[in-house]
Amino acid sequence: MSKWMQEWSTETVAPHDLKLAERPVPEAGEHDIIVRTLAVSLNYRDKLVLETGMGLDLAFPFVPASDMSGVVEAVGKSVTRFRPGDRVISTFAPGWLDGLRPGTGRTPAYETLGGAHPGVLSEYVVLPEGWFVAAPKSLDAAEASTLPCAGLTAWFALVEKGHLRAGDRVVVQGTGGVALFGLQIAKATGAEVIVTSSSREKLDRAFALGADHGINRLEEDWVERVYALTGDRGADHILEIAGGAGLGQSLKAVAPDGRISVIGVLEGFEVSGPVGPLLLKSPVVQGISVGHRRALEDLVGAVDRLGLKPVIDMRYKFTEVPEALAHLDRGPFGKVVIEF
Repeated sequence: MSKWMQEWSTETVAPHDLKLAERPVPEAGEHDIIVRTLAVSLNYRDKLVLETGMGLDLAFPFVPASDMSGVVEAVGKSVTRFRPGDRVISTFAPGWLDGLRPGTGRTPAYETLGGAHPGVLSEYVVLPEGWFVAAPKSLDAAEASTLPCAGLTAWFALVEKGHLRAGDRVVVQGTGGVALFGLQIAKATGAEVIVTSSSREKLDRAFALGADHGINRLEEDWVERVYALTGDRGADHILEIAGGAGLGQSLKAVAPDGRISVIGVLEGFEVSGPVGPLLLKSPVVQGISVGHRRALEDLVGAVDRLGLKPVIDMRYKFTEVPEALAHLDRGPFGKVVIEF
């Protein structure tokens, strides 16, 4: 194993301050594992952290990104979960193993990789063994790297919290990473899936993945179309990706006693909507901020069992990180991944 590694980091919160530098590989502590990175999957959150800091207390030099897959190169003397040669993926919220989310009403927990903790955009990462899970056997490294955030977010919203059932009507907003995982998970469960998008070409690609219906939200009122498709009942589940005032439209489109999973902040960090549908329909409106390690392990098992294949829009080289980040602004169909 090399004693030196290259990693991307920044010394300040700024859109274009990332630099590639060489640093020594840290030593493994008693409970740490040293993982050689094979792929990193980018999330829109990574851009937000780099460009705004998102109000987080970042330590500089700051290494971005939270989602990676790799192979264990060495382990600390007390490590029991992994051994050299094992393929692993990171967890987004280390320390949240199962059950209720850590934190308090005053201070919700948000200690994640690529935020309060160092990121993974590096040739090697050295972190506690509990911060990883075994990678799926059926996916390559790039595909596996998409699970810790995008895959788990969709799984947590629909399966872990949503108790998705065959026959449910699911509205998926857009065709980004979380949305397409939602489409695939819902179809694997036997649900009926409605995809909304502003692109006819992306809707055609969503049909190829199994979507039952597509709505071009620039050409028609997506809420009215959901009513028409469901006989006025509405959607049992909505993956609310846009946020902002879009929550109001989701409140109109959701079925009585349905569920809205608020995931995205593309339209800002404030959400709004009419109180009438909220009171009269009694939907569950749940905020989803990824999920815990046990649910990620459940997702890994489902991926291998069901043959789910993450959708990767583009694979970039490790030296092409700025280009990969720029791709996020163009609205990828699925995920953007960096391969080492």
